[in-house]
Amino acid sequence: MFLKHIFALIFLIATTHSVWADDAPIARLKNFLAGSASLTADFKQISFDKSGRPAQNSFGKFYLSRPGKFRWNYQKPFVQEIVSNAGKVWFYDADLEQVTVKQLDDSLGSTPALLLTGDVDIEEKFTLQEQGKEDDGMNWVKLSPKNEESGFKYILIGLNGNQLGGMELSDNFGQLTRIYFSNIQLNPKLDDGLFNFKAPKGVDVFEN
Repeated sequence: MFLKHIFALIFLIATTHSVWADDAPIARLKNFLAGSASLTADFKQISFDKSGRPAQNSFGKFYLSRPGKFRWNYQKPFVQEIVSNAGKVWFYDADLEQVTVKQLDDSLGSTPALLLTGDVDIEEKFTLQEQGKEDDGMNWVKLSPKNEESGFKYILIGLNGNQLGGMELSDNFGQLTRIYFSNIQLNPKLDDGLFNFKAPKGVDVFEN
């Protein structure tokens, strides 16, 4: 379930191109999602329990190469990887010695994942609402899914000026996940090998 929640966040990472500083947050978000070719960032992920208390902190590195390629490397406290390439997504959990493979196609249409490909109109799938600026200094935009069977209640996108600062996902099971990004690099040259996943020897692989 942990990796599936993060998969639902993946689509929202994109790079930015020039926008006016006084653009409204929704306009900046649209520019972000229509952004350029590649991105790398460090991330901190906080998972909250049903009482709203922090339950676990995770740290790692994120890579994006559009269209359709991304990698989340979770380094602490557990080693996990999520890799997308060639229409598939690999979820690897080192502790469980398990890899799950999913097709990135219409079967995932009820999740936000398809927006990464650029084939989905954000306003077609979501209702957008500006949430104002929080104490963390970011302007937040709320995306509420129009499909009641999406599996989550809402997604929040935090914009730090014209740059991505954070994301938050609330699912239908009462779980809340927030991610903060730092050391963002726009349009770096990334090796295609980053997005080629090979299951480690001896792990169980499940594909559906």
